[in-house]
Amino acid sequence: MKSDKTRSTNPSNGAAKTHGRQLLTVLFTDMVHSTETAVAYGDIKWRSLIDRHHALVRTALLQFLGREIDTAGDGFFATFEQPANAIQCASAVSQQVSELDLEIRAGLHLGECDVTEDAVRGITVHIGARVAARASAGEVLVSGTLKDALAGSEIRFKKRGAYELKGIPGEWKLSAVEL
Repeated sequence: MKSDKTRSTNPSNGAAKTHGRQLLTVLFTDMVHSTETAVAYGDIKWRSLIDRHHALVRTALLQFLGREIDTAGDGFFATFEQPANAIQCASAVSQQVSELDLEIRAGLHLGECDVTEDAVRGITVHIGARVAARASAGEVLVSGTLKDALAGSEIRFKKRGAYELKGIPGEWKLSAVEL
């Protein structure tokens, strides 16, 4: 995704943080059938829908203490210090976009990231994006790493199996959040 500047949607989670390696949960969302929807709606109605979608996602990021890193068109890349907050945010957005007659797919992973004032990078980011690409419409999909970190929490998961993630070595266990 192209980024012009990291956007802090929460002052306590903002860009003023120390640079370097940080353990974060990364969240990627993508609107399902966005091209078809844009064509059907036309540019003006589509822009209005995207604006409402973005407002909804940003409200959820604030509520669940997320940090918006990037948005490209109809998808978001955000980070969270607390894994459960990331899952709750993704779940809330997935349910709330139905009010706009939209569906998203979301993918999450937990790992160390290289953090600077205006970017979050690293293999964790790539894995999170690949997990999102594996998600079905309306699904919040998480890596086994993230699922295991939440053992004992009240969040429930359904195993999806082990998958290859494009460009990432090995097989990755993925689970869907039970919404």
